[in-house]
Amino acid sequence: MGFTIHSEAFEEGGAIPKEYTCDGSDLSPPLEWDGAPYGTRSYALIVEDPDAPLGTFIHWVVYDIPAGRGGLSKGTSTSALLDGGIKQGTNDFGRTGYGGPCPPRGHGRHRYFFRLRALDVETLGLPPGASRREVERAFSGHLLGEAVLIGTYSR
Repeated sequence: MGFTIHSEAFEEGGAIPKEYTCDGSDLSPPLEWDGAPYGTRSYALIVEDPDAPLGTFIHWVVYDIPAGRGGLSKGTSTSALLDGGIKQGTNDFGRTGYGGPCPPRGHGRHRYFFRLRALDVETLGLPPGASRREVERAFSGHLLGEAVLIGTYSR
């Protein structure tokens, strides 16, 4: 079994429940992962919507997740700095933490990619609030593997 990420809230390719969207409580869904590649020292998570009308929209950026963590709980705080040194970046809503699916009404079904990267460094050396681009640039050359979970949502 390889490196995987999943959620008890929705199945791979399935609809993300309203509770985890802007139409509900806008809580982050519970996530669990396992099978990390040998040598993993931390994780970075980026959640993106490639179907957004103006190009890929970033919903969540989390980095410096310790290798010993096997997931993130439902309703993770939106604070830029979490317990254990976990940092959250700025999403395309202009705030730190999770911002749930919120596609334009009538725009059809959007896909949300929860991309978890296993890294060979404990920290990316970035302050809280970094952008997706800054995080991706910092983990360049440190990527050991990637696990992806896709959920969908439409309004």
